[in-house]
Amino acid sequence: MIAIVDYDMGNLGSIKNMIKKIGGQSIISNDKSDLMKAAGIILPGVGSFDTGVRNLKKYDLYNYLQDLAEEKQIPILGICLGMQLMCKSSEEGEEIGLGLINATAVKFADSETLKIPHMGWSFVQKTKPSILLDDFTESPRFYFVHSYYVKCNEEKDILGITNYGIDFHSAFEKNNIFGVQYHPEKSHKFGITLLKGFLKYVYHRNE
Repeated sequence: MIAIVDYDMGNLGSIKNMIKKIGGQSIISNDKSDLMKAAGIILPGVGSFDTGVRNLKKYDLYNYLQDLAEEKQIPILGICLGMQLMCKSSEEGEEIGLGLINATAVKFADSETLKIPHMGWSFVQKTKPSILLDDFTESPRFYFVHSYYVKCNEEKDILGITNYGIDFHSAFEKNNIFGVQYHPEKSHKFGITLLKGFLKYVYHRNE
């Protein structure tokens, strides 16, 4: 069972529907017992960094997610804001992130030629082998909507790079911790392949 974390920060139904489509089972919950029993966790999110942190704390999930990911080594995938919340901090706010990855979220520079937020389809270039991105038969394209992007401080954590005026880190991976800036649940066949990879890791990692 995959637990999709409900902390009032986005539409979670589309993720649940896609997991069902690829043959997985999931539950949308903010109940600690559900998260503890889950084989893997997805932390989605749309909105502001500080609100996301505060909502995790409101449901008493902030430290609990840190423990599940770091101490119990439960696989966790952050999507969009969820990815940024895994970082240490964000230029968007003042709250401290979960710190699951040595990274920070920074704002795209103002541009006369590029619209901010970055919205639409963009390619992701894989930077290292990964179960999330190894099964693609063509260059993967994903759907993005964001004004801030993650900057990893350790090169070995970077999983994907995307260009939007600059090259930015659009995916990271560190042991059981994964993050993607884009929305696999809105990315059709590419999102299906990525989520299949995550489920494959979740269910077969101990074999």
